[in-house]
Amino acid sequence: MTDNNSLLDKLEGLVARFEEISTLITDPSVLADQKRYVKLTKEYKEMSSLMKARKEYVQLLNGIDEAKDIITNETDQEMRDMAREELNLCQARLPELEEEIKIMLVPADPQDGKNAIVEIRGGTGGDEAAIFAGDLFRMYVKYCESKGWRVEVSSSNEGTAGGYKEIIFTVTGENVYGTLKYESGVHRVQRVPATETQGRVHTSASSVAVLPEAEEFDVEINEGEIKWDTFRSGGAGGQNVNKVESGVRLRYLWKNPNTGESEEILIECTETRDQPKNKARALTRLRSFIYDKEHQKYLDDIASKRKTMVSTGDRSAKIRTYNYPQGRITDHRINYTIYNLAAFMEGSIQECIDKLMIAENAERLKESEL
Repeated sequence: MTDNNSLLDKLEGLVARFEEISTLITDPSVLADQKRYVKLTKEYKEMSSLMKARKEYVQLLNGIDEAKDIITNETDQEMRDMAREELNLCQARLPELEEEIKIMLVPADPQDGKNAIVEIRGGTGGDEAAIFAGDLFRMYVKYCESKGWRVEVSSSNEGTAGGYKEIIFTVTGENVYGTLKYESGVHRVQRVPATETQGRVHTSASSVAVLPEAEEFDVEINEGEIKWDTFRSGGAGGQNVNKVESGVRLRYLWKNPNTGESEEILIECTETRDQPKNKARALTRLRSFIYDKEHQKYLDDIASKRKTMVSTGDRSAKIRTYNYPQGRITDHRINYTIYNLAAFMEGSIQECIDKLMIAENAERLKESEL
């Protein structure tokens, strides 16, 4: 019972904090401090799940004690049979719940609850890489639709034979970054390109970068130092697009606090015909870009701790191969192979993400020695 008690002690130690947060989030001075309020409500939500699990855990432990007591001391056979059944149920659920609690007790990545900005770029392989980048974009859109998340494209550069040389979009919903972060890295495709006449299989690649969307108070930006240009959006969309200067270009000189070096950031946003909307999207991307850069040190620290990094870490690492002739997908981080490529490309990627999450949780548990 010692393991149970140590887990229970950890949970009991959090009760006071939960009660404190419950009081704080109704305090007028906290409500007036938006930054603090957002942080506390987030913590409250996370701790609510733990408190619910604690309640079930205590009930299970009490249920086991009561059932054992009845089996030992009760003379009524029917009562003893019922107690035995109850004991079996409680003992079956206990280890499951303990694992769930252990994972809840491991500090989550503070970025997980954020929305995400996803950048897909066609890499090696020319036209075919751009077509594949388009296939990946479609796959993510279908997946996001299945989760009830909203996808908004902020800029795109189409490939000459279809697809995209580059496409950047924002995904809004619950726990988006915590789910999509596993997609960061190089995706390799093996297939006969539409442009190939000899029927030979080619290998090409596209890279995916998933960044947590920064909120206004996550980074300090001096908006007075942003240089804005406007220009006419090209491409389809009727006469209005070409007459109105709705496209925006933002330039910002930023000093990296980790290295002390300054670099100019250039961001374009052309997606809507509404210039203020494009400006707002460009600003969001600027915040997220800086936030990502500033957090790179934090990501590197995690990566150096974990040897078989599942998420974050090196974005230039080849993470997955899509082999069309065999209908096969292999995720190289966890040696996971499945033969349902058609469904996968239609957005059925949840099973793979679940397996990556399980692998990462196992690493995090090992790290925290719970």
